[in-house]
This record gives sequence, structure tokens and C-alpha cells, in this order.
Amino acid sequence: MASEELAQKLQRRLQLEASGATAEGEAEAAAATGAAAERSCLTASAGAELSAKLCRRHDINEGAAQPRRAAVFNPYTEFKEFSRRQIKDMERMFRLYDSGRDGYIDLMELKLMMEKLGAPQTHLGLKNMIKEVDEDFDGKLSFREFLLIFHKAAAGELEEDSGLLTLAKLSEIDVSIEGVKGAKNFFEAKVQALSSASKFEAEIKAEQDERKREEEERKHRRAAFRELKSAFTQ
Repeated sequence: MASEELAQKLQRRLQLEASGATAEGEAEAAAATGAAAERSCLTASAGAELSAKLCRRHDINEGAAQPRRAAVFNPYTEFKEFSRRQIKDMERMFRLYDSGRDGYIDLMELKLMMEKLGAPQTHLGLKNMIKEVDEDFDGKLSFREFLLIFHKAAAGELEEDSGLLTLAKLSEIDVSIEGVKGAKNFFEAKVQALSSASKFEAEIKAEQDERKREEEERKHRRAAFRELKSAFTQ
């Protein structure tokens, strides 16, 4: 009787061990399958990303790329080589030729600009000019892309026969002059000139002082006019 009971216990123990080994094997197999699936997913994700980039590049080359909306930017912090007054001058020039008032200079507006500057360009030449700084591939110039023209000209990144370099040289913002403190070129000079925040703050204060002075002058003129008027009415 005791031997039968012992045999049953041993058989039960063997069954449990066999069952545990099977479960462990199944768990390991499941883990391996999960890892393989994860690797496959990551590979597919990387492949999709690469495929998207290749498709985007193909569209750009074919001229069929959709424009991407540019993030809002601060010209004073992004283009630190230019003074506040220079950026305002560039903005006035940009608005002058943005006849459509849509915040862009398109092909025809650029054509008019180059004609006004005395350097007319061919249709292909105008398209190439836009292409040099057209980061969102929309076929026109935003204000940021317009600033890039002068940034590249100041940094010497434009070819001598580039229409953009001609634009920069003929515009009111001269990027070829030698800057302050004996700097060798315009770009280095403006980086030095705006290297501290105090310079930027001084320009803002100068503008505020100028507005105050103009307001004081208007007050004096109004007061003088009232005095003259009262003298005639007496």
C-alpha cells in the first residue's frame, strides 16, 4: 500500500515537473516571438521614415513637393548679425515689393524688384533666385527667406553670378561695406556689434527717445499755432 502511494506521488511529481518545463518553454518562446515582433516593428518604422524622406526628396527634385508651414520666428534673435535698425530697413523693403500684401514676394513681384533695382532677370533666373533660399519649396519668398539673402551675402555664401548677390548689392542694405571696429567684413562686424544685450537695448531706447523727441516737437508746434491763432482773434 505504501509502495503504491509512493509511486503515485513520484508520478505526480514527474507530471508537475514536465508541465513546468513545458510552460517555461512556452514562455521563452513567447518572449522570443515578442522580441522578434518588436524588432520587426522598429525596422518597419525606420523603413517607413526613410521611405518618407526619399519620397520627399523625389518630390522636391520633381518640383512636386508640398510646402511646409514655417514656424514663427523672431528675426532679431535668429539674425543677430544685423542690427535692429537694419532688420527694420529690410522689412520696409520687403513690404514695398510685397504688392499683394500677402506676406510673400512671388515671382512677378521679384521680377518688378529686380527691374526697379536696374538688374532685370530672365524668368529662369528669377526662379533660380527663389530656389536658392526657398526652404519650404512654395515658389515664393517669405520675410525670413528674404533675410536669408542678406545673411548669405554677408557670409560670402552666394556665387558671384548669383542674382541674389546682385539684389543684395543693389539694395539699400549694403552688405559689402566694411563694418565697425575694423572688422574684415560685414558679417563679422555685425556679430561683434550685437554681441551683447546692451547694444540691442540701446537701440530700442534710441528709438523710444526719437519718438519722444518727435512728440515734443509736435506739441511745441501745436502750442505755437494756438498762440498765433489767439493773437489774430484778439
